[in-house]
Amino acid sequence: MTATQVDLANWPRREQFQFFRGFDRPHYAITTRLDVSRLMLLRKSQGLSPFRTCIHAIGVGIHAVPELRMRFRGDTVTEYDRVQLSSTIPLDSGDFRYAYFDFDPNRAAFDRAATTRIEEVKRQTSLNANDGTTDDVAYLSCLPWLDYSSLDNALPHADDCIPRVSWGKIVPKADGYDMAMTIQVHHALVDGRQVGEFFEATASALNMGD
Repeated sequence: MTATQVDLANWPRREQFQFFRGFDRPHYAITTRLDVSRLMLLRKSQGLSPFRTCIHAIGVGIHAVPELRMRFRGDTVTEYDRVQLSSTIPLDSGDFRYAYFDFDPNRAAFDRAATTRIEEVKRQTSLNANDGTTDDVAYLSCLPWLDYSSLDNALPHADDCIPRVSWGKIVPKADGYDMAMTIQVHHALVDGRQVGEFFEATASALNMGD
């Protein structure tokens, strides 16, 4: 992982950064529907886990957009070349734990490592939540019980700039399957254009190379 400090004096979105930093509620969330027909078609023949495949596709989307890998503390903005993916892992008891996955562009390699990590996390007794000291991370959560239309997240404070991505129940549609996906971001770092780029890259990864 490489961290590079952004040169604010020459940063094209310096004014936007300073403007939205002053907001009491600088975060916004956008929900869209993504086609997962290809994933559902191949899941049995290729042994694909929809859960782990979605985590990897979200990782592809986040790493395709530099702004989603930027974090700030005070007036210092840092861009990371790679971030961890922290996803909630449900337990049979109804509780959950947080898992941290190192992103690998190779889906098969990521899937193998994620499978092992999930089993390890299920045996943990602690929640394993980020205590606020780690910035090079993105938060993920799956809601497989709900085909929702919008979503909002709990946020600790206005300067929390870690993106949060959620996705819902996979449901049939006329010509295949789709699902809701939401990304919540800090407007000081991310505009609608970057959100669109994220969804485009994530959708492409979910199409399994098509």
